[in-house]
Amino acid sequence: MAVTVYYFYPEPELPAGTEIDKLVVLKSERKILAYSDGKLMKTYTIALGRTPVGDKEYEGDKKTPEGRYYINDKNPNSAYHKNLGVSYPNEDDIRHARSLGKSPGGDIKIHGLRNGTGFISKFHRWWDWTLGCLALTDNEMDELYSAVPVGTPIEIRQ
Repeated sequence: MAVTVYYFYPEPELPAGTEIDKLVVLKSERKILAYSDGKLMKTYTIALGRTPVGDKEYEGDKKTPEGRYYINDKNPNSAYHKNLGVSYPNEDDIRHARSLGKSPGGDIKIHGLRNGTGFISKFHRWWDWTLGCLALTDNEMDELYSAVPVGTPIEIRQ
């Protein structure tokens, strides 16, 4: 019974016409905080990379990066519903990975669920399953996708 309630219980929606101008990710809490003009508009619960603790160091470590980035792309035709590109790696990320003799990787996204699996909905939050990205439900991704312009700053913290 509780699982059914969890699945179907509606969550608050972002007010129509809202433009998000800042995103803050709290990895340890599995949250994305979406702000407009300094006001917290909505908090999203997310799944992270399979190794969620610590900063991304190199390609393949399955960690979600930490630091200050910006949204650098919007892809409506992603293999994971839709996505917002995160500007990882920055110069510090590249330098650190190279000091380890590794590639920093890339393609860090905020995305929905793999196409065809949207029915999983909120259950995807029960474990960290991405390769370093930040995952939302498809409905949440639709909402955020329409409200976040390219160039929006995103700060990812532990």
